[in-house]
Amino acid sequence: MSDPVPYGLPRLNEPAPPIDAVSTHGPLKLEHFKGKWVVLFSHPADFTPVCSTEFAGFAARQADFDRLKTQLIGLSIDSVYSHIAWVRTLESKLGIKITFPVIADLDMKVAHAYGMVHPGASSTATVRCVFLIDPDQKVRAMIYYPLSNGRNIDEILRLLEALQTSDAKKVATPANWRKGEKVIVPPPLTQAAAEKRVTEGFECVDWFFCRRDEPA
Repeated sequence: MSDPVPYGLPRLNEPAPPIDAVSTHGPLKLEHFKGKWVVLFSHPADFTPVCSTEFAGFAARQADFDRLKTQLIGLSIDSVYSHIAWVRTLESKLGIKITFPVIADLDMKVAHAYGMVHPGASSTATVRCVFLIDPDQKVRAMIYYPLSNGRNIDEILRLLEALQTSDAKKVATPANWRKGEKVIVPPPLTQAAAEKRVTEGFECVDWFFCRRDEPA
């Protein structure tokens, strides 16, 4: 059994905390999305300017998340009525369509389970968290942003695609990797394998650092 985690902060590669909440799409449970990737993201409050740009950014890239078979889920400590009103306002004022659900977390159960409330930033609002959850409902990545600065949607998509590539092709990806670029071959674990590695035809800096085209 894992050791207790302070403040309910999830750990990478461990099961994501369960979610059973009300959302703008009705009752929502995380288990409903088993078999898909999930991007769960929190925002500090409805009807705020930075959060509005983020929702517009996620909505603009909805087709890319769909292509990667990924479900977007938003969350803040606001009521479902506030969420509905804000989503309708964004759609009418910005000309966008928000098709993903937004969790109403008034009792802060999800926020505390995922470590979204940081008292040093605010005790009544969630910071800007992003959790990438895989089809087996394990947490694979976490990104935290301050209240004052919006997220980079391109980076979330890049990381999501990198994780999916690593899982499917059993490779790693280098810094700033984009789809179609060379990937990193996992380093050898024995001396014999290290000696063999430099003769296997990969693009090697040295025995521990080799790149190749993404496997088919």
